[in-house]
Amino acid sequence: MSKGESIQEFYENKYDFMPDNLRKEIGHFNVFKLEPYVGKGAKPAPYKRRDYFKITLVKGNGKFHYADKVVEVQKSAIVFSNPQIPYSWEQRDRIIGGYFCIFDQAFFHHYGNLNQYSLFQPDGNHVFEITDEQLKILSATYDRMFEEINSDYIHKYDVLRTIVFEIVHFALKMAPSDNLTKQPLNAAQRISTLFLELLERQFPIDDPHQIISLRSASDYAEKLNVHVNHLNRAIKETTDKTTSQIIGERIVQEAKILLRETAWSVSEIAYALGFTEVTHFNNFFKKHIQLSPMKFRNV
Repeated sequence: MSKGESIQEFYENKYDFMPDNLRKEIGHFNVFKLEPYVGKGAKPAPYKRRDYFKITLVKGNGKFHYADKVVEVQKSAIVFSNPQIPYSWEQRDRIIGGYFCIFDQAFFHHYGNLNQYSLFQPDGNHVFEITDEQLKILSATYDRMFEEINSDYIHKYDVLRTIVFEIVHFALKMAPSDNLTKQPLNAAQRISTLFLELLERQFPIDDPHQIISLRSASDYAEKLNVHVNHLNRAIKETTDKTTSQIIGERIVQEAKILLRETAWSVSEIAYALGFTEVTHFNNFFKKHIQLSPMKFRNV
């Protein structure tokens, strides 16, 4: 751990650079204790974009920055971070402890879309201050996570998903229902949510004769009955990425899974992912991963 680096940053950075095969072994999920900030002259952490979701239970006070908002936590809070929104903590020297778990969308691949919940949406509430009694309940919930992840139970990651959903709904129940009805999704968020759901419905690819039918932004726009320019604007507004970029990233993710977990040939994988020529797939994959499909498979 470098000088002035917090325990939390150390584990986050360690996770960022973790090899794909090791991340696969932990199921794209992990849980850590949040230690008090260590180091003199602590400054607000720069805004960051992570490639995973994070739920943090904070004991202590401080200022939480996300997107263009600042929330001051007076005592304790449960905080929800996602890959689309930059965030940072200020006055971390006042944090006396807590927990955090990290996971990506793939961890919930067959279990729902996290983006449907307001606390993971751009305009949703991401910080929930909690009472001492709620802190006790949530602390016990994180203790269950540690107990489960360290167990030998073969289905422990299913249990961990359930625990994450418990925390999500625990927080959602704290938000007034009338407040939820007064803050509906705007048009861009609604289109983005429908697009992401449509994208995920094409996966996983579990048969070499299966082929994805939607490959381009115009394909999705036609299905959603909107103009492609309208779709592109909505995606850019809500994710800060292009429609093609999100489609490409999801195809790359599936390609990596198929290369590592199946014995299918590269041409079979290329066909299933909608490439008419294996050369096009090789060039596409190498552009994103800087390795050819075969080299990636053999690493």
